Amino acid sequence: MTAKLSDLVCEDMAALQLERLKWSVRHAYEDSPLYKEKLDEAGVGPEDIQTLEDVRKLPFTHKAELGKDYPFGWRAVPFEEIVRIHASSGTTGKKTVVYYTQQDIDDWAEMFARCYEMAGVTKGD
Repeated sequence: MTAKLSDLVCEDMAALQLERLKWSVRHAYEDSPLYKEKLDEAGVGPEDIQTLEDVRKLPFTHKAELGKDYPFGWRAVPFEEIVRIHASSGTTGKKTVVYYTQQDIDDWAEMFARCYEMAGVTKGD
């Protein structure tokens, strides 16, 4: 019996998602003291992520926590890699700070271009 293409695509996508989940958890654990603390409190380390179902082991991060060690506490890359900083207080009055690398900016540009294209936006708009 041969596998259907859709099954292979799903398997490939799941493998890619797992690879990226593992990378993200390891990066957060090794490069962000606050995420390491949060993961340690939850009893989860990078080695505990073996399947996509293991995402359920990860603790939630709540907006109120983003002010901890303000303004740079959640940073997970060296300052030299940060190319843009966005801060917004929303309705709380205390700013939430987000840091972007060049790769983050490039990824966002690609994702938004795809979204606009799917919505029917063209270069002529």
